[in-house]
Amino acid sequence: MSRVFYDRFERHAHGAGLKARTTHYCPGCGHGLAHKFLAEAIEELGVQDRTIAVSPVGCAVFLYYYFDVGNTQAAHGRAPAVAVAHKLANPDSIVVSYQGDGDLASIGLAEILSAAELGLPITVIFVNNAIYGMTGGQMAPTTLPGQRTATTPSGRPESTGKPLRMAELIAQLDGPIYVERVALYDSKQQNRAKKAIHKALRLQVENRGFAFVEVLAECPTHLGMTPSEAEAWVRDEMTKFFPLGLIKDVEREPQPPLPRPEFEGEGLLDAVGAETEAPPRFATGFPAHFSKRDVAIKFAGAGGDGAQTAALLVTHAAIHEGFDATHIPSYGPESRGGTSYADVRIAEHEVVSPAAPAPDVLVAFNGPSLAKFGPLVVPGGIVIYDSSVAGQVPPLAEGVRALGVPFTEIASSLGKRVIKNVVALGAMQAATGLFPEETFLTAIREALTRKSALVPLNEEAFRKGAAAVEA
Repeated sequence: MSRVFYDRFERHAHGAGLKARTTHYCPGCGHGLAHKFLAEAIEELGVQDRTIAVSPVGCAVFLYYYFDVGNTQAAHGRAPAVAVAHKLANPDSIVVSYQGDGDLASIGLAEILSAAELGLPITVIFVNNAIYGMTGGQMAPTTLPGQRTATTPSGRPESTGKPLRMAELIAQLDGPIYVERVALYDSKQQNRAKKAIHKALRLQVENRGFAFVEVLAECPTHLGMTPSEAEAWVRDEMTKFFPLGLIKDVEREPQPPLPRPEFEGEGLLDAVGAETEAPPRFATGFPAHFSKRDVAIKFAGAGGDGAQTAALLVTHAAIHEGFDATHIPSYGPESRGGTSYADVRIAEHEVVSPAAPAPDVLVAFNGPSLAKFGPLVVPGGIVIYDSSVAGQVPPLAEGVRALGVPFTEIASSLGKRVIKNVVALGAMQAATGLFPEETFLTAIREALTRKSALVPLNEEAFRKGAAAVEA
């Protein structure tokens, strides 16, 4: 067995006993041979310590239990994008994107086409068994015409279109230099598959370009066949639609080394033209008086209420104070009138989850937002809402304080309704004591660097919002 493989399968019984010598694949599955050939190529080329295998969702989701190399788990279909990131971040790495047909040819179609056209030295192993194997045997983009699946029990109909010939599609792009389709149904084809995978990896080791190998593989379980019958089906049926052979092989000299990225903080700041001087800090510590773990804040309103801007200002203010902070926006379908909310998380050291499904603080700019999110605020939390437009407070958890502040009315009195979000920030600061007043005002001034004439008006709006709470 190749030393690239782990000697035990830790997923089963924690690697103990007979189960440590098994795999999660079904008997007769083609993934086992594809794994073997890839492991042998990595070992023969001497790149085990440089290799990064990227596995997304699919039957190969547990690739990292088998290969003793660097491993990254990618979201469904996103392996090529992750592979590109690895290659650019570490040009010396040998990156392999290992994907099934439901993953690569369906949800990941845009990613694989973009990565292939980019043409970076990356190796893609595409295992095509003509079905969604992991999720129950549904029709895949590569399912053959007339083929029975869980979602096409009478056979794939004409109305669902034709299977995607991914190798031919990839070969038409300018970026790839090597594209080949191989199979596993007999020893001759297995030998060709081994050579193709070895070549695809070697082209990357030599820094020549993007290589793509499509492997026609057996799935006896969802074909409802024995392993031998499945091999015959691949030979007699799949190859009719997916002909085997070399599709593209471009001679290319080794390319110049990719530029090494700069990871030093000052270098990155210089690259984007950012200031290296630390902003002033006004807080004496993390607002543990409010929440010892971290603080979750939700801003919600209609599109155009400024919830997103308010959330960004709070996030920047927290970062300026030296804490970790995240902002996740959620926009409605319209820039004006659609629902919009933003989640902000602030942690003393590191935000674990950026979402705020149960916020400590809710800032609501309208009645629907108050009704929807108010009941989700944790016991002892705070709800601050625009009493100019929202009147009825829904039932809240025990100990939740509800403070009505006329954001819109105050902003209108200052001549600009659009600054009601800054009024809301002032109200939030006074109600929570999250950070000192100057922390927020500094973030506001920074955001208005190119519109300095608006700074006095926004500062007044902030202070009037705070005064409305203190009154």
